Amino acid sequence: MLIPSTLRSRVTAVVALGAAVVSVLGATPAQASRPGRHLLTGSKPRWIGQAKDAGTPASADTVHFGLLLTMRDQAGAEARLAALSDPDGASYGKYLTGAQFTAAYAPAAADVKSVTSWLTSQGLQVRDTLAGGLYVEAAGTVAQIDKTFGTTVRQYTYEGKTVKANSTDLSLPSDAPAVVTGLVNAVVGIDQGSLLKKPADTLPPPADGFRPGTPCSSYYGEKLATTLPAAPDGKKKPYVVCGYTPKQYQSAYGVTDQLKRGLDGRGVTVAVTDAYASPTIVQDLATYSRKYGLPALKPGQFRQITPPADGYNSVEECDASGWYGEETLDIEAVHTMAPGAKIVYVGAPDCFAGIDEAWAQTIDDHVADIVTNSWGSGTDDVELLGAETVKFYQLFSLKAALTGITVDFSSGDAGDQTSGGTDLPSKSVSFPSDLPFVTAVGGTSVGIDKSGNRVWEHGWQNAYQTLTDGKWGPSAYTSGGGGGTSILFEQPFYQRGKVPGSISEYFSATPHRATPDISMPGDPNTGFRVGQTQTFPDGVYYDEYRIGGTSLASPLLAGLQAIADQKAHHPLGFVNPLYYRELGTSALNDITAPRTPLYEARTNFVNGIDAGDGRAYILRQVDVQTTTIHSTPGYDAETGVGVPGEKFFSAVPGRW
Repeated sequence: MLIPSTLRSRVTAVVALGAAVVSVLGATPAQASRPGRHLLTGSKPRWIGQAKDAGTPASADTVHFGLLLTMRDQAGAEARLAALSDPDGASYGKYLTGAQFTAAYAPAAADVKSVTSWLTSQGLQVRDTLAGGLYVEAAGTVAQIDKTFGTTVRQYTYEGKTVKANSTDLSLPSDAPAVVTGLVNAVVGIDQGSLLKKPADTLPPPADGFRPGTPCSSYYGEKLATTLPAAPDGKKKPYVVCGYTPKQYQSAYGVTDQLKRGLDGRGVTVAVTDAYASPTIVQDLATYSRKYGLPALKPGQFRQITPPADGYNSVEECDASGWYGEETLDIEAVHTMAPGAKIVYVGAPDCFAGIDEAWAQTIDDHVADIVTNSWGSGTDDVELLGAETVKFYQLFSLKAALTGITVDFSSGDAGDQTSGGTDLPSKSVSFPSDLPFVTAVGGTSVGIDKSGNRVWEHGWQNAYQTLTDGKWGPSAYTSGGGGGTSILFEQPFYQRGKVPGSISEYFSATPHRATPDISMPGDPNTGFRVGQTQTFPDGVYYDEYRIGGTSLASPLLAGLQAIADQKAHHPLGFVNPLYYRELGTSALNDITAPRTPLYEARTNFVNGIDAGDGRAYILRQVDVQTTTIHSTPGYDAETGVGVPGEKFFSAVPGRW
């Protein structure tokens, strides 16, 4: 259940910005544009032209922001990564330590000190520094921001919310030290975009409970919908599963065999980043593990990094209790696929800027070997994301890759974003999953039989027909794994010669980054059975439901990666080059569309809990070919290189 974006449209002018954004970390943005100031070109939010001015905020209001400093030798860093992540290269796996990254690519400590001292001299507060000094977290009042950055912070009503933003381009004063004007690459956070933050003393109760409708099947094909009309092919169809259990996913994706060999992810740490923190996660995971035969967590196997209880913001706007379900899904999925791995949950104070900084801190502190992230923007439109945000994510994803951290991002749940209830007028992929140095995880639909075998697997692109007056209604696209071509980033080295030109060259003659890279189950109809404490009419207690989305695919893959790390006796780090090397081999199952239409019947409880208010019935078609992304032989923009196959764990390189 990837967090949906409220971003509205793609601006065609972004096409002209694509190449510039690709190299944006190496830019020199501080330029003298008018006497007495050093302009930070392009820092005026483009979205305010679509917003309504809501007046001047209180001058004493606090604004949290950060200075992104210029990285030394970005081109050299990317070339070095290509060598370190090449499974066939002599330098493979010789990733950098944090200190080595800082020494090679971060500003000199004395220069960072000059920046922080300058901020302090302006009356601003320095909160922290990340990435060896490449990012300086700071805060100040509106009045201080206006004076320091030569702008006027205004309030705007945008997407139904009132937010702050700078009304003009930001600039640095003429008397700022040369080292400051030379180092400051971007200012992140003054432009709040769609942010709306307010303090919250407590988190809300667990979300309202829901259960999968019955009848449903324990495995694919168990129960036929004999009382419902036949599908368009004239045949009765099986009911969807109630939610696959840990043992079923373990069996279908080769984990059962690895567990017999003592490979369960032990010695590997997986971080899950989300917003907020479920107050019942420990007891829920214990109950779930006990019920489904997973090992109980050992002391020290699970820990959480979260703000204090009074440090949460935007609780209502972010639907904090909804994030409880996201956290529970992610952690139970990782523990299912890698029951011996350590898990660190990193909970951000909100789903806006707070989650950006929590994600970056996870990388900067090297909290884990693998970081799974089941959230995103729903678009890669720099006009709405902001170039500063793109730069921020570029920097930290590059640091993660160079320091041997595997970073997974869900690719999205709306296909190419052009149908199924989205409001984007043209194709888009989800940022940050299209960053060149993260693994974009797409989604599949899978049928697992009574014996735990995959009897079919196709790309996840659903169309539903509802039962009305005893007949199936018209078919309509509903959801599917995200994929396509990034408008922001040129094609990375590992996709050259692997991705068809019809995909990578969609936006321009220059090949661009394609997503996803690899896939795992994401279809909610073939989804995961999750156990969580929820609120029901008769009380608050543990219960279970079926759920999917690429939010499921990413942590499932992270669990497999943990076992692969253990088997290799070292973190595999940036794994994309390895996946593309194995394209077409038995390490991966190539996913193609069904040869004939494939249907299943689904039952929903009208009230979401039981049959008290009746049932609704749906006929769903698997992997419909109505969007612009399809499963084809080889790489495709629906499932990437495919899904882990029979020899997936055998393909990982051994000890360095």
